[in-house]
Amino acid sequence: MKKIGVAVIGTGFWGRNHARVYKELASTNLVAICDTNVERAKAIADQFGVKAYTDSGRMLKNKEIEAVSVCTWSTMLAKEAQKSLHAGKHVLVEKPMATNTQQAEKLLKTAQENGLHLTVGFLMRFIPGLQQIREAVEKKKIGDMVSATAKRVSQWPERIGDVGVVKDTAIHDIDVMRFISQEDPVSVYAKTGSMRHRKFEDYAQIMLNYESGKSAFIESNWLTPYKTRTLNVTGSDAIMRLDYITQELWVENAQETVQPRRAFQEPLKMELQHFADCILEKKKPVVTGVDGLKALQIAIAALQSSAKNAAVKLK
Repeated sequence: MKKIGVAVIGTGFWGRNHARVYKELASTNLVAICDTNVERAKAIADQFGVKAYTDSGRMLKNKEIEAVSVCTWSTMLAKEAQKSLHAGKHVLVEKPMATNTQQAEKLLKTAQENGLHLTVGFLMRFIPGLQQIREAVEKKKIGDMVSATAKRVSQWPERIGDVGVVKDTAIHDIDVMRFISQEDPVSVYAKTGSMRHRKFEDYAQIMLNYESGKSAFIESNWLTPYKTRTLNVTGSDAIMRLDYITQELWVENAQETVQPRRAFQEPLKMELQHFADCILEKKKPVVTGVDGLKALQIAIAALQSSAKNAAVKLK
């Protein structure tokens, strides 16, 4: 089996997980890691038996590297992804992909011009229960979709330093709503604020409205003392409930409540395996750069809506 040579830029909490999974997959060969923190770069490189870099530009000259995961702080994602694409590497960039839509659009253009894969780290899409919900909505197994409600709350994460809860956390559910509805919202209304953490917003309630009449509600915060990650989808004939943490799924209709059982799968492992498969087999990824751009546009519109205390129309 051919192995894809991969590297990870940014080895904080999530970057370390990327490195671990790449080391475990049969189709990837972890070649190097890069982090501006010298001690951390050396420690992670030693852990996985690979070369350490503190300068991504130097690392990207390594011809063994064919693909890169970019897991830096949010405000550095676009810069490092752009460098990687210019170096001819396929890129998986973590959400929120970029600071603004101009940066995201530039990434799309560079990837397209160079015939490279560009995907975004929306790993919720790789949870089996969410895939089952999408199929149920698409095939009208729960009737017509009426609304969806997502709750993603927890305490303040130590790893966050340069974005608020909307771009870091709620953006997952913004993408989920696009994924299951297969429709882009036409407007967004949001309320955000900072209750304990003054630098960035630490809570958000977001409502997405669709031309078809359906609605989506997203609640995110860094205030709740315990972690909750759930999705409820209401159809005209049934309701589906998913717990992202346990991956348990319930389907309720007028007659019964059933709980389909599917084997637990690590979403990150499924995501990175898919990334490697797309490169090897030259196929379109489940999450494209366009998906990243659209989710970022909606997240920015949510922040604008809260600032204006008014709904914002989306193009």
